[in-house]
Amino acid sequence: MGKLLLLTLNEQEEKMIDKIITAISDYIQIEPMEITPVSMLSFPGLEIRQNQHRVFMDGEEINLTRLEYSTLVFLASNPGIVLTKTQIFEAVWNMDSDSCHSSVVNVIYNLRKKIEPDSKNPTYIKTVLGVGYKFSG
Repeated sequence: MGKLLLLTLNEQEEKMIDKIITAISDYIQIEPMEITPVSMLSFPGLEIRQNQHRVFMDGEEINLTRLEYSTLVFLASNPGIVLTKTQIFEAVWNMDSDSCHSSVVNVIYNLRKKIEPDSKNPTYIKTVLGVGYKFSG
């Protein structure tokens, strides 16, 4: 069975990878895939328009920071899946870290204040004690 390699690249990195792929394509079988993200995530009372980078609560636009928006999209793209603070940090901040927990906790706290009807009893972003967070649509 073959291996799947999924990369997220900036324009310069993509050009470098294209050169590498061209150079090795005679020696190994490579099947590039283009993954198209869902342009809109919709949940009761919450709408995330990814193609516009906008979030709406009950039809009213909510202003989010880059980290809040990226965290929300990551969680909402994986509804029902428990994600650790490390997984969230690595996906949103795009870096490894041993001490990422306070950064994630702060972003989740601020995000809940903005999107939850009652941030003390969250509807969308649930805490899974000792593990992380999950998004409930």
